[in-house]
Amino acid sequence: MSIPLQSIYTTQAGLVEEFFRRSEGNWHSQRRYYTLNSGESQEVLSSLTITFLEQGCPELLKLAQTHDLPPSSPLLCGALTSWDSNYIGPSSKQVSGSTIFGVLGSTLYRDRGFATPNPVTAQFSLPNANTLVLRTQYNNSDFEEEIKLIGSNYRTRQTIISKNNQEVVIGQYLESRVVK
Repeated sequence: MSIPLQSIYTTQAGLVEEFFRRSEGNWHSQRRYYTLNSGESQEVLSSLTITFLEQGCPELLKLAQTHDLPPSSPLLCGALTSWDSNYIGPSSKQVSGSTIFGVLGSTLYRDRGFATPNPVTAQFSLPNANTLVLRTQYNNSDFEEEIKLIGSNYRTRQTIISKNNQEVVIGQYLESRVVK
């Protein structure tokens, strides 16, 4: 007995909406990036704000236009993530920014990528209600990311960046919800 494709997308749509809703809030992020060929590491401390975006909101409508999506295929939901980051160490710097995410089917649309200001898409899956897995490709690089909710106050993330089928950077993150 096979499960209809529409049923799979409906279930996944509910899971991703729940995941984004549970991620909403303010987070303190501790990140470490490991450059594999040199052995160097970089520590980054960030304040994140994640806002859930409802279908039809202005941010998602603009994102859909950016990706040339037809009006008949509105983005289901999304998130606006903004950050203030401090890079620690010899190359210390402060960086602020934001990214808009929107979901349609099994594609996550973004207004910018991790390493590009250009719009990108990622294929995503949710192996369970607590874990979002993303795969993005651009600029001859592959980005594999897993974001895992742990209870209601913690998230872990891991990003693996590869070029020409060779892993070059691993990013590991621990994020704690800021409770007011």
